[in-house]
Amino acid sequence: MRVTVLYNVDYDPASPAPGLESRQDVSRVADAVASALKAAGHSPTLLGVGDDPLEVLCSLRGASGPDLVFNLCESLRGDARGEAGMSAALALLPVPFTGSDALTLGLALHKDKAKALLRQHGVPTPDWWVLEEGAALQVPGASFPLIVKPVREDGSLGISFDSVVNDLSELSNAVRCVWRLDQPALVESYIAGREVMVSFLGNTPRLVLPLREIEFGPAFAGRPRIVSYLAKWIPSAPECQDSASVACGLPHDTAGRVVEAALRTCEALGCRDYGRVDIRLASDGVPHVIDVNPNCDLHPEAGFARAAAESGLSYQSLVSRIAEVAFDRTRRDPSDPAGRSPGAARAAAPGHRVLSG
Repeated sequence: MRVTVLYNVDYDPASPAPGLESRQDVSRVADAVASALKAAGHSPTLLGVGDDPLEVLCSLRGASGPDLVFNLCESLRGDARGEAGMSAALALLPVPFTGSDALTLGLALHKDKAKALLRQHGVPTPDWWVLEEGAALQVPGASFPLIVKPVREDGSLGISFDSVVNDLSELSNAVRCVWRLDQPALVESYIAGREVMVSFLGNTPRLVLPLREIEFGPAFAGRPRIVSYLAKWIPSAPECQDSASVACGLPHDTAGRVVEAALRTCEALGCRDYGRVDIRLASDGVPHVIDVNPNCDLHPEAGFARAAAESGLSYQSLVSRIAEVAFDRTRRDPSDPAGRSPGAARAAAPGHRVLSG
């Protein structure tokens, strides 16, 4: 199969713009995906999306175009909202592409919208408040500690130890830091429990890969146990070295609740092909969804690939499987390439299977 591996190249090493490291990482993922596809017998071509996305899209049309686009595009011109834009544009072409559609990506990126949808479908998620730039710092009914995040970013951009706040002064500082990213601040109730990652592969059935969790080491002593930007992207940072993704051992009933919450999340938002749901376990054992990653990081060392390896899937097999899942989904129902629409939630248990390590 001829596969175009599409990825964003909207980063300038000389630029001080935030998020440089996460955007640079996409090129390394693209190289790894292309190598895996080639090893699996496919014919991959790398294609970067820079300042002229339209030119790139035009090159995908016609008889010389690919059989499939492996979509790794996470932003356009440095804006994370471009991830949904590229997916919307790809949907206009007669070429299958991997991953979730534009509506799902847009909902997941705008965290307050995703949380509202989850709450409507009975999926636990921490209480939240959105503070527009310049608004009064009012979070009625909230109890400290709280965590402050950008309302529409991914990759932990804008999140640091200082994002977890314990009083109004700290809240004010954290909110103003987010406002400097030219977007509202999302203020959430902070849940200090274990952080569990639920990865899924496929559609019907949707396979749940072995659960992973973040193991917080000595760098987090006396500090909030959160996956900050430094912890995610800066290898030299102590919090990066001390926040490994490890196999997660949970009691059977707790694991069942975690998986159910993740699958209901996927159904509510319309996730497809692959992805990851991040969950915090409260002290009462209730799993709270804190983030949804429809087109999650596919780096060979990232948590998703490690979960696949634990189930017996090599990186080559994983990448090839994602390509085949996307191609088969479109071929199975060419009149509805986008699959189910977000909000069409149903019971999570039937039609899904959990893979153990």
